[in-house]
Amino acid sequence: MPTGRMKVDEANGVSANAQAAPATKPERGKAVKLVDRVFDQLQERIRSGNYPPDSRLPGEHELASMLGVSRPIVRDALARLRDQGIVYARQGAGTFVGAHGSPTTQLSYSPVKTIADIQRCYEFRLTIEPAAAYFAAKRRDEAAIQKIAAALADLREATSHQLHRTDADFTFHRAVTEAANNHYYTASIDALKAHIAVGMHLHGLSLLGPRQGLEQVYEEHNKIYLAIVEGRAEDARALMKAHLEGSQSRLFEGRALDLSM
Repeated sequence: MPTGRMKVDEANGVSANAQAAPATKPERGKAVKLVDRVFDQLQERIRSGNYPPDSRLPGEHELASMLGVSRPIVRDALARLRDQGIVYARQGAGTFVGAHGSPTTQLSYSPVKTIADIQRCYEFRLTIEPAAAYFAAKRRDEAAIQKIAAALADLREATSHQLHRTDADFTFHRAVTEAANNHYYTASIDALKAHIAVGMHLHGLSLLGPRQGLEQVYEEHNKIYLAIVEGRAEDARALMKAHLEGSQSRLFEGRALDLSM
């Protein structure tokens, strides 16, 4: 997130019209809630033993008919199950239940212990999230856009009450990685959830006060959203990078720690 936002936007080629007039006001769509419902139903059937470990799930068409939803909704729910390690795909064979039939941790990192660890987390995020935003702008579909929009709507509501919601902030960033359709990005941000939450919480505290910090941060998220919706991949990458750098700068008040060995 840029500290000098206008300069960053001009450098990245973001038009004034795109900044001033959001394309559509983000609202929670029915599709997002349907995906949540289908995800919960499939997860419950797996955990209850209806679909035992290593068994093949019905195909998308059959699941859509069984659950009374569209195939894109089923596809999105299955992707979430895969991201959490509950199911896995075999190319050309379908989707199968994982050996444990429950979420498994694919990645893990040592917990945050020092302020230096928060800086390291930002540095790592800067290596993956701008790229994820780039691919999100190239690969997003309507369901992915609605997820990002739903998180953005939560951020807008919190901002209107001068609050910062760490959960909505994280959900926005995770939704962007999901839109990139690359499970390595999603797995990485999931493994970092607790670490990111520490930085987001402290950053949120730094935004409270008379300087309209929350409004600025909301606008940074909104510009990332618009770039993804409009398919402006390079802008999405640059805006995400500026957003994370701005967050880090605000949190550390422009004074990065020296992490030299």
